[in-house]
Amino acid sequence: MSDEFLIAETESFQKIIQKSQFRSLHSKIVDYIYPQLRQNPFFGTNIKKLKGALSHFYRFRIGSYRLFYTIDTNKYMVFIITIKDRKDSY
Repeated sequence: MSDEFLIAETESFQKIIQKSQFRSLHSKIVDYIYPQLRQNPFFGTNIKKLKGALSHFYRFRIGSYRLFYTIDTNKYMVFIITIKDRKDSY
């Protein structure tokens, strides 16, 4: 088995990313962020584990946007949940 995590986009994320404000971000996410998440989804300069009731989620900062995901260590998968503008995400 590979040491890399697999990336799975939820249907809700795929619907959101089709909106015009996020469309240009999707290629950046696939080309730059997914390779980082495949290597180590737990730690990085733009990665933060959320706290409290959301403690099983992580967020990846992309400028003024936040990409939210969760990790299944048993299946070695990263599930991309949603992306939001910072002002709408907290």
